[in-house]
Amino acid sequence: MTDQPILVGYDGTDAAQRAAEFAGQRAAAVGCAVHLVFVLEWSPYSFLSTKELEERHQRRTEELSRAEETLKPALDALAKLKVPVTSEVRYGHSGELICSIAIEKKASQIILGRKGGSALGARLLGSLPLTLVQASPVPVTVVP
Repeated sequence: MTDQPILVGYDGTDAAQRAAEFAGQRAAAVGCAVHLVFVLEWSPYSFLSTKELEERHQRRTEELSRAEETLKPALDALAKLKVPVTSEVRYGHSGELICSIAIEKKASQIILGRKGGSALGARLLGSLPLTLVQASPVPVTVVP
């Protein structure tokens, strides 16, 4: 078993579920773990009043709870494959954060599901996969 997990960007969509299942099959074949990452987009660069800060804290608590609940189908699918799995929910810019986590975890690769978007590149691949294909420190697999 290798100590280099496969990192999966997960957001609860069908595309993300396909990516998690693909990662699980790959992890089972090579003998490694899967690390699921759910990124909640958030920028620390905004100025808020005290009331807005309180409201934001409440929203963040609710978002974290929903994100953890959203991870369950993927965790269940990976458990059926008997693949070691860890997960985390973090706030930040998806592309930057997933690259950072890949380095932290010494990931062997990143796997994402393909989704559409408005620009031609985003329609073909999705904006996050396109970003990671260009910026990732490790290989990226995009699952259709």
